Amino acid sequence: MAVRAQFENSNEVGVFSCLTNAYAIVAVGGSENFYSVFESELQDVIPICHATIAGTRIVGRLVVGNRKGLLVPTTTTDQELQHLRNTLPDTVKIQRIEERLSALGNVICCNDHVAIVHPDLERETEEIIADVLGVEVFRQTVADNVLTGSYMALSNSGGIVHPKTSIRDQDELSSLLQVPLVAGSVNRGSPVVGAGMVVNDWLAITGLDTTATELSVVESVFRLGENAGAAGVNKDSIVESFY
Repeated sequence: MAVRAQFENSNEVGVFSCLTNAYAIVAVGGSENFYSVFESELQDVIPICHATIAGTRIVGRLVVGNRKGLLVPTTTTDQELQHLRNTLPDTVKIQRIEERLSALGNVICCNDHVAIVHPDLERETEEIIADVLGVEVFRQTVADNVLTGSYMALSNSGGIVHPKTSIRDQDELSSLLQVPLVAGSVNRGSPVVGAGMVVNDWLAITGLDTTATELSVVESVFRLGENAGAAGVNKDSIVESFY
């Protein structure tokens, strides 16, 4: 299922939240209806943690995680770390990471099996990602952008990449990730798909400005909802008519 939401006046829901198959993290202090979208969809399924990271609300850009683990930047305070540990499931490994590129959500995009990371990430960071998140790590760009976490949204079923990603790049990324990819946008043409939406295996939350066409592309590539089979067939025609 794909739904639309807004954090205060921003459509960049991926900046203020992080969603995985085991937990969700949302920024504190937003409007109630932003939280109610998460709560109505996830309340009885996975824990929703209201948190700040380094005293800021841009939690979705600073952390990266999947159902096995969560990585937070070195600027995360001890209290914030403890709050995450208290709220998230015990099976989730949480680790603070020393990395020059500290907006981890911008430079790492992952699902439960694979991570695509900024080409300049430190070698040690790459090892920690593989260990804590339990994923294979590949250094790649998305449409020549190094911020893989900003220009790509990924679940275990599919992914959306920057609208200008070439077919060759899509094929290469798709074979690394072992999931189908489409080039698309959210929030009425925004290429920053990673910051404009969050997704797990059964739910996608996009910004309020996302058009019906964009939403149908999201639903089909991530195989959300009961009509996944039907939607999957005409995915290409949907995407072609859109661009």
